[in-house]
Amino acid sequence: MNRTRTATRAPEPGHLTGQPARERLLAAMPLTEHRRDLAGVSTAVLEGGDGPPVVLLHGIGQSATAWVRVVPELVTDHQLIVPDLPGQGASVVQDGGPPAADRVLEWLAALIEATCPAPPVLVGHNLGGAVAARFAAGRGELIAGLVLADAFGLGPFRPEPRFALAVAAFQLRATERTRDRMLGRCVADLDAVRRDLGGHWDDIADYALDRARTPSVRAAGRTLMKEFALPVLPDAELDRIGVPTTLVWGRQDPETRLRFAERAAGRHGWPLHVIDDCGADPDLEHPQALVAALRTALPTRPDRRPPGSPAGREARP
Repeated sequence: MNRTRTATRAPEPGHLTGQPARERLLAAMPLTEHRRDLAGVSTAVLEGGDGPPVVLLHGIGQSATAWVRVVPELVTDHQLIVPDLPGQGASVVQDGGPPAADRVLEWLAALIEATCPAPPVLVGHNLGGAVAARFAAGRGELIAGLVLADAFGLGPFRPEPRFALAVAAFQLRATERTRDRMLGRCVADLDAVRRDLGGHWDDIADYALDRARTPSVRAAGRTLMKEFALPVLPDAELDRIGVPTTLVWGRQDPETRLRFAERAAGRHGWPLHVIDDCGADPDLEHPQALVAALRTALPTRPDRRPPGSPAGREARP
């Protein structure tokens, strides 16, 4: 496995304004950025930490930097692999083709093979959750567990109307005004998120605007939404998920309604952690609550396990 390839980036000409914001966010994350060629995708991936491996997949329109408040909490106990999804962030589909479902799943298998010394726990948020669930249903032997956070695909994509209008306005014309309106609909308390993130908020917002103005990123996002967000995963497909699975949801999520998570939890017997006063982005809005929920699903390092406790997973509440 190649772990020594140094980071290189291939930003598109004319779309360099977001790079300083990305660099500042990366500087706050105790991981090293690498570039790996995976299934024809020149992939930007953050790697680091020590312990059982965990792969973190971000949501639509985001990048690995969305985990900026989560990574420092997990990196001391886990090996973290945090990629930009194909065509998103700084990951480039090399032949310019659309990141169709089969290709994305092949990319994820290649990522795990290249970076994980053992089957990882796969954590997916939003669009990344739909990718993770599809992968677990078809390639579950490659992972040790699954965490779906506000994931697409468990029910019809019917976002709250005001949220949908804000997203449509941002897609039609990506400006600071439409961006801020859309981001404000993603969270339950925008002022609190801005205060807690400090300068990171401006960097996240600036990089999101830069990526939304990049034609290839916009095109890839449309394809990813069509391939993963809009189709509902049939119960028969979810029934094929054989690894321990945990759900984490914001109670006020305007994109993927809590009732879909509650239905999946009841049907499949999956633990469901609901975060109060939280919208669609618990990784940014309530990272400590998200990390607490993740720790119920992640294996512990042998040297951190309390004496006399069983090997494997921590006890769940």
